[in-house]
Amino acid sequence: MTIRKSILRWINSLSPVRIILFFYFIAAVISTILLCIPAAYQEGVSIPLVDVVFTAVSALSVTGLSTITISETLSPIGIIILAFILQLGAVGVMAIGTFIWLLIGKKIGLKERQLIMTDQNQTNFEGMVRLIKQIFIVLLTVEIISILILGTYFLKYFDTPKEAFFHGFFSTISAVTNGGFDITGESLIPYKHDYFIQFVNMLLIIFGAIGFPVLIEVKNYLFSKKNKRMFMHFSLFTKVTSFTFFVLIVVGAIGIYLLDMMHFFVEKSWHERIFYSLFHSVTTRSGGLSTMDVSQLTEPNHLWLSFLMFIGASPSSAGGGIRTTTFALVVIFIITYARGGNSIRIFRREVHEEDLMKAVTVTLMALLMVFISILFITTYEPFSITEILFEVTSAFGTVGLSLGITPELSTTTKIILMFLMFIGRVGIITFLFMFKKTKRSGDYRYPKERISIG
Repeated sequence: MTIRKSILRWINSLSPVRIILFFYFIAAVISTILLCIPAAYQEGVSIPLVDVVFTAVSALSVTGLSTITISETLSPIGIIILAFILQLGAVGVMAIGTFIWLLIGKKIGLKERQLIMTDQNQTNFEGMVRLIKQIFIVLLTVEIISILILGTYFLKYFDTPKEAFFHGFFSTISAVTNGGFDITGESLIPYKHDYFIQFVNMLLIIFGAIGFPVLIEVKNYLFSKKNKRMFMHFSLFTKVTSFTFFVLIVVGAIGIYLLDMMHFFVEKSWHERIFYSLFHSVTTRSGGLSTMDVSQLTEPNHLWLSFLMFIGASPSSAGGGIRTTTFALVVIFIITYARGGNSIRIFRREVHEEDLMKAVTVTLMALLMVFISILFITTYEPFSITEILFEVTSAFGTVGLSLGITPELSTTTKIILMFLMFIGRVGIITFLFMFKKTKRSGDYRYPKERISIG
């Protein structure tokens, strides 16, 4: 009992950010232990511990990079364990914890609400418990509907309903959590001509990547009464997120097509060109699933996909990267500064300077981490810089696309990628706040002096 009290006292002494990071570390350890269970593997199959840890971190960070072939390594029990870890990573450890607290009737206090706020990347305490409830309601509703639709549809591909609905189950979890794992051994390549499956997967990836607050606002708008709907207004977050998200999908698809229209797409039909381009633009938001071998694309397209993966998904979603709102604020800031403006205005609202500072900080830190990671990896890996850049941005954006080099990476590189996947999932701001001082240094300020820039 004394040890338990000491541990609880130590946890309570930590800042909310450090507690969140500690909980994610514990979740990674538990996920690794679950994937070490012999029943999780097919008969006669065993993998090195570093690959078990890599798979666990990849699933918890809903990335999808893998050093193993899931269909040839994991048993049905192992696949279900993997789906559970993906679900945990998608909604966040505090959301799962809150859901359990609510089930057992535990009161959600100020400390718990602060942890939820930090984990969900929110800025105030108001409605945190209600947010978690709505996330679970929306998520489970979509997953159940999708499993029924895909499971029924997969009956045309599989001999038994059990096998069809099992594939429908895992395909749904992998897409909606933006996990990027597959149990076909070839991602969605077997369905490269089945546009219904591709369309459903694109919807699920968007659902998981656009951000839970956006989904909840849209749900509240659609299910509200007509007389109330007239007075409802979407938040600035929802407007900026949605606009940036879908612009990136459209621009991304156009870029993918233009960069390979004289190569990969040259002999493809018009509908193949549309779906190949659109699907892989959507999947760079953090999905990781693919309907083709992306190594067949040209090197400029690999760079373009790396850029899209670096941006990643939206805040408070299942995805990683610098996030769509960060990218939008940085772009608008550059345009505003070039035009001589003094403040950032979007949709008739002015952006807080603190949010702009966070956006710039996240972008610079992300660029620095990606550069340092590439620098280290290129010193002892035989692959090209483009291949390494692709792998690094895929890990940081928690996407999961790969040019096929993941199984051949050294242990040191796998550790670097695990770190990037972890940071990409919890967010750079959360990670940086781990080093934040708990005590203020004082209210005094030094004289200001100008420095020449540029």
